[in-house]
Amino acid sequence: MKNYFKNKHIWLTGASSGIGLALFNILKDFDCDLIISSRREDELKKISLEATAARVRIIPLDLNDLDGLDEVIRMNENVFRNVDILINNAGISQRSLVAETDFNVVEKIMRINYLGTVKISQAILKTFLQRGKGQFVITSSMVGKFGTPYRSAYSASKMALHGYFDVLRAEHIKDNILVTMVCPGFINTPVSLNALTGDGTAQNSMDNATAKGMNPNVFAVKMLRAVAMQQAEVYIGGFKETSFALTVWRFFPSLFRRLIARMKVT
Repeated sequence: MKNYFKNKHIWLTGASSGIGLALFNILKDFDCDLIISSRREDELKKISLEATAARVRIIPLDLNDLDGLDEVIRMNENVFRNVDILINNAGISQRSLVAETDFNVVEKIMRINYLGTVKISQAILKTFLQRGKGQFVITSSMVGKFGTPYRSAYSASKMALHGYFDVLRAEHIKDNILVTMVCPGFINTPVSLNALTGDGTAQNSMDNATAKGMNPNVFAVKMLRAVAMQQAEVYIGGFKETSFALTVWRFFPSLFRRLIARMKVT
C-alpha cells in the first residue's frame, strides 16, 4: 500500500478531525506530497508539524462558501495542477426528523457535502484530463446507498455524490481517471457531535451507535488499502452494518423498509 502513494501529490479535505485526521496520520509517514484542507487553519497547522516523511501544504477552505471556493481554486492553480489523488472527505452530518428540519439546514448540508465537493472536483478534473491520469476518492456513507431516519438531507447529499461520480467514472474511464467511493458504517469519530439538528445547531452529543463504531485508525487503513487497490466502491464497518444490512437491502427490500423504520440509528 505504501508504495502506491510514494511520490504522489494528494489533496485531502476535512483533514483536521475524524476520518480525515486518521487518514492524515497514516499519509504523513509516507513519502508523498500532501495538501490538507479544512475550515480550521489552526488545527491544520498543528497537525502538519507531526508529518515525518510527507511534505505538507496547508490550504484552508470552507465547502459551505461556494464563491470562496472559486478564489481558493484560482489562488492555488499551480499547486492543484500536480494533484494525483483528490480525497473528498470533508462533510457534515445530520440528526433531525424531516418534519422538524428547517430548509436552510437541508440547503447547507447539500452545499457542504455535494455542491462544494463537486466544485473542487470539477476544477481538479481539468488537471487530471491535462495530465492523462488521476483518482477521485469520496468518503460517502452507508446511507448513500439507503436512507435511515434522522438523516434525510445527509442521505440525499451522499446519494447525490454516488450519482455524480458514477457518471464521472463512466465518462472518463477511457481517460485513465479513477473513482473510488468509500461507504463507512458507524465509525467512532466526532461526526455526531457536529451533526446539524433541525434548527441548524450542532447536536453536541455522541450517538451510542457512533461511540460503539469502528476505530477511525482501523478504518483509515482499510480505506487507503481500497484506494491503492483502485476499487470502484467499498463498504467498511462492522459485520451487521455491511454484510447484513446490504444483503437485506438488496434482496429483501420490503423487509428492509420495515426494519429500518424501527432500527436504532443514533
